[in-house]
Amino acid sequence: MTPLTAFRRDTPVTVLTATAAFGLLLGWATYGLHGTTPLLDRATNSSSTWIIWTAAAGALIRDRRLAVRGGALMMLATCCGYYAASALGGTFGSGGLETAAVWSVAGLTGGPLLGWAGWTVRRAWGDTRAVAGAVITTVILGEGLWLGLGLHYRGEAVVFLTAGALLTALLTVYLARTGARRYWLCPMLAPVGGLVFYLAEKTVLNGLLGSA
Repeated sequence: MTPLTAFRRDTPVTVLTATAAFGLLLGWATYGLHGTTPLLDRATNSSSTWIIWTAAAGALIRDRRLAVRGGALMMLATCCGYYAASALGGTFGSGGLETAAVWSVAGLTGGPLLGWAGWTVRRAWGDTRAVAGAVITTVILGEGLWLGLGLHYRGEAVVFLTAGALLTALLTVYLARTGARRYWLCPMLAPVGGLVFYLAEKTVLNGLLGSA
């Protein structure tokens, strides 16, 4: 077997390396796009951006366990890319290390779930596909609630809630067309998940970041 035929793009090392590299670039780009335009500033200063890309990465990976590990790795790499760019940009303040640690732990906690959700929506069977779809849209809806109720950014909240509702509708249609059983669970669970995400961000994450 020649080296060319031995090389496979779906080996664990190749998949995880590509996932980590994309995460680093995503984190770096997120920092670099801050302040460029109001729309990009809001979109990049958002946990939804990282989470949606993580779910997309999970959907592209064929193996379920590898998708879960890739989700964790991508979120961690994205944090590293962002805070590395922040340090080089001179904005990594005195509390930067604590903040980076909080987001890294949050990424390592949520990343596997999002990697699994992306993989499940595309490749699994049964009722879990609809539940996984709701997990993905939960993030956008929850952040919309946080922007509106927590930060009082009414315009941004409307945009995020609208985007979350549209993504929920698109995923529901996709699940229905690909034969997912009980696809209607996705739009039913998404608002509930959004409320749970908002409460978690308000109590747990905001409390940790406030003390960092």
